[in-house]
Formats: sequence, structure tokens, C-alpha cells
Amino acid sequence: MNWQTATLPAALYDYAVQNRALSRLGARALWNYDIGHLRDSIAAQDPTALTLDIPCGGGLAIGDNPRHIAADLSRTMLKRARRKTTTLLQADIYALPFGPSTFDACLTYNGLHCLEDPALAIAELTRVLRPGGTLRGTTLVRGTSRDPLYSLMQRLGVFGPSGTTTDLETWLISAGLTDIDLTPSGAVTGFTARK
Repeated sequence: MNWQTATLPAALYDYAVQNRALSRLGARALWNYDIGHLRDSIAAQDPTALTLDIPCGGGLAIGDNPRHIAADLSRTMLKRARRKTTTLLQADIYALPFGPSTFDACLTYNGLHCLEDPALAIAELTRVLRPGGTLRGTTLVRGTSRDPLYSLMQRLGVFGPSGTTTDLETWLISAGLTDIDLTPSGAVTGFTARK
């Protein structure tokens, strides 16, 4: 699926994620995931940090903070995120339009599993992080009881190849990140790492 042009699926996904009851039920039923972990990670953000949030989706992690730059490839998602902020940018996660060491923090929630090359995306996010900066995110992983559903989503073109939690750790280490903390919950792994 081309998330850049898929208007209806993007809007439906965003509606489900933004609705607390629906997202809790959907995350548990589909991925055996406690979405409270995602909400805790979002709440733990430092509001004073210059932050890049990509893919921002419809703006779940966005607060009213001019130091939070929300970016996404999808115009539909950016339009939906505009309800929460005006600091928006259409950008490709593989070629971010920022110089090295720009951000104090980078966020990438629920997007890496949709990409063809998650390791390259992590490397690009690391490039724009300042030394000491934090990368925080979540991603669906393989190697869980939900692999058949993941494979179906991949055949439908919604998801990329992804990897296991071990692969995620390898991608983070290969990008030069340290202090890695992985929090698996069902088919989703949350992560934080430092440059």
C-alpha cells in the first residue's frame, strides 16, 4: 500500500488509533499488545527537547509544542495531524531534510514495520540526532503468535518485511545507538536508545 496516497485506509487507521477504547481493544485483539505502553512512552517525552516525530500519523504523540516537529510521507496523515499542530513537514524517513545532529529526540511510533528497510530508517534518524539524544518508538515484530496476521498484512502491501525483536536490537546497535531498552508486549516492541 502506498501510505502517501492511500487516503481512506490512512484515515481509518488514524481514527482507530486516536480513539482510546477502540485502540485498546484493537491492539489487544490484533497484536496482543497493551497500548498503555505506547501512551506511557508518549507521556515520557521531554517537552523542552527539540523533537522530530516521523511518521507522525494523525498526531497521537503531538502536543501543543513548537519544539515538536511532526513529519510524515502521507498528506492525509499530515492533514489529520494539523488538528493538533501547525509544525508539520512532508518528509521521507530515508532522506530527512535536516543536517546531522539537529534533534534532541526522534520519535517513530508504529511505522518501522511498514517500511521496506527499517534499518536504513533507524540509521537516518540516528544521523539527525544530537550526541546524547534519544530515539524512542514502537514497532510490530515477527517471531510472535501474531505472525500469520503480520504475513497477511504484508501480502496486502500494508507492511514491509520487518524483523524480530533481536533484529530491532541489531538495527539500533548498527546505527551506533547505546543504552538500548526494549519492551516487548505481544507482537509490538517498544524501544529507547541513546546516541
